[in-house]
Amino acid sequence: MGPSGLLLALGLHLAVCSRPHRDYCVLGAGPAGLQMAALLQRAGRDYEVFERESAPGSFFTRYPRHRKLISINKRYTGKANAEFNLRHDWNSLLSDDPHLLFRHYSQAYFPDASDMVHYLGDFAKHLGLHVRYNTNITHVTLDKDPQAWNGHYFILTDQNGQAYRCSVLLVATGLSVPKLVDFPGSEHVEGYESVSVDPKDFVGQNVLILGRGNSAFETAENILGVTNFVHMLSRSRVRLSWATHYVGDVRAINNGLLDTYQLKSLDGLLESDLEYLALVKDSKGKFHITLKFFLEENNSSQSVDSFPLPEDDNDNFAMRVAYDRVIRCLGWKFDFSIFNQSLRLSSGTEFSKKYPLIRASYESKGSRGLFVLGTASHSVDYRKSAGGFIHGFRYTVRAVHRLLEHRHHGIDWPFTEYPITQLTSSIIRRVNEASGLYQMFSVLADIILLKENATAFEYLEEFPMQMLAQLESLTGRTARHGLFIINMEYGKNFSGPEKDVFYYDRSVAHIEDAWRSNFLHPVIYYYRHLPTGELTSTLPELSLLVGSPSRTTSPDTFFCLCIESCFLFTFTRQKLPPFCQQGYLKMQGLSSTKSLWQHGVESRLLQDYTAMEDSSSRLGDHPSAPGSLTQTLDSNKEEL
Repeated sequence: MGPSGLLLALGLHLAVCSRPHRDYCVLGAGPAGLQMAALLQRAGRDYEVFERESAPGSFFTRYPRHRKLISINKRYTGKANAEFNLRHDWNSLLSDDPHLLFRHYSQAYFPDASDMVHYLGDFAKHLGLHVRYNTNITHVTLDKDPQAWNGHYFILTDQNGQAYRCSVLLVATGLSVPKLVDFPGSEHVEGYESVSVDPKDFVGQNVLILGRGNSAFETAENILGVTNFVHMLSRSRVRLSWATHYVGDVRAINNGLLDTYQLKSLDGLLESDLEYLALVKDSKGKFHITLKFFLEENNSSQSVDSFPLPEDDNDNFAMRVAYDRVIRCLGWKFDFSIFNQSLRLSSGTEFSKKYPLIRASYESKGSRGLFVLGTASHSVDYRKSAGGFIHGFRYTVRAVHRLLEHRHHGIDWPFTEYPITQLTSSIIRRVNEASGLYQMFSVLADIILLKENATAFEYLEEFPMQMLAQLESLTGRTARHGLFIINMEYGKNFSGPEKDVFYYDRSVAHIEDAWRSNFLHPVIYYYRHLPTGELTSTLPELSLLVGSPSRTTSPDTFFCLCIESCFLFTFTRQKLPPFCQQGYLKMQGLSSTKSLWQHGVESRLLQDYTAMEDSSSRLGDHPSAPGSLTQTLDSNKEEL
């Protein structure tokens, strides 16, 4: 290399080294970005948050357009337990300061969006978070370096050309790009982000709303009282949150149009795929819905007033009346535009057009060290849990922070060690109080790692269930002697087409039938060894389904079935589960009741030997009763 080449290389090296460097860069000072910042701050890490606006929570200065949040601000629960109260507080971020709870910022059950802006501003200020405001990151790329934590650095460039370098990039920008429609005439459609919110502008008008989510219903709710009628058009059926148990579906506070539709008051709900439609504007400025192929079959130079319309052939066409306005309310998607292709943040699939593709650990599938937080990380639990909302992602952000603490700073996942005699009480406390388990059901789980000979255990809170196979490498803990997984789940039939979510026996009153519950309830899985694949595809050695977490549960509830099954295990297994080895319920005998036995059979923990021996009508013939157990086990040992 010549002198000029050396000078150029030296110049590039100095330019890279002169860039401001941080271990952690956080994009976005919304709720997820501030939550991560608070955790990094408490841990004493080197970080900086980049925010393009002059204050935190800029999304909430504009949205929702009609200013009422749908996140519950439940200020009173009748409980003094702070962890339990967070279950019903959908707006607060996690901190050690009890004054930084959202309940101090609004008295409304559904607060005004401006209250969230105020809250986030105080959260950042009082905790002294390092936020660089008025800094719009316009481009992100990679700088390969084998000495870097992840084999590369992330280079962030702002609107002024200033570059910043970081080892880990935490993207908390949310979903900010409106989803558009693409059909003939779509240029006439107004967007949710810009349409008037003054009802006076809709007096006496016919309005068509494209979309069927909360933004669409919120818009309709605002103008129902002044319009001639409102029609709502979408390719999918209405999904109501109280039926699906999914917070992102239509909330009751917004569903006034469903009343007017079902009670025959002109408003309507229609189903059609938008890609088949076209919008035609006539000479009077009215908008007509037609089909795309009608336009394709006719001369495009033809007058708009002479285009054929569906009602010309079918006078019962639902959208035969012209509209004064058409409004698009189709939701949002992630902004991929600032990320260089080298980051491989999206594979281009239909789903990833809305969300970046990430692993169950919230790390990008394309770039090690790039994590997606908050609403944009909802692909992990879309329509399954609450990870797209504050009361859910505050816990997934904390899980990501714990993963990073172990990966880059050698700090094990937080755990508490207890003697084995406290196992039951520890589980009871968590299922009755824990907010992270409750809100991130089926996603985050508590892990109990048994020590040798099950004399003690380690308790780890809120670990991503789908990362269980990598638990040891991600947490620094070992799982050599068996483990329990504590999870919250809904019943299998909690929602769906043609299902009545208010059916008469939806609530289970008796403890022995708790596993039948259709509502959220704790489930305990036991494994001898860590599963090697996804949890959902690996059957546990034992699962115990227990009752509702909304009321205190007796410790005996969890292990009532185990009294009986442990006795069977002693005859059929060479090595017993730890709870049997330690004799949790010594001196209590065997619970050989018909209801308990039936529970064991129906939950597939025990076989129906009574049916096999045709002696189900007498307790003396029960497989756990003296005189019949030995021969039953003898003939069915292989099956067990």
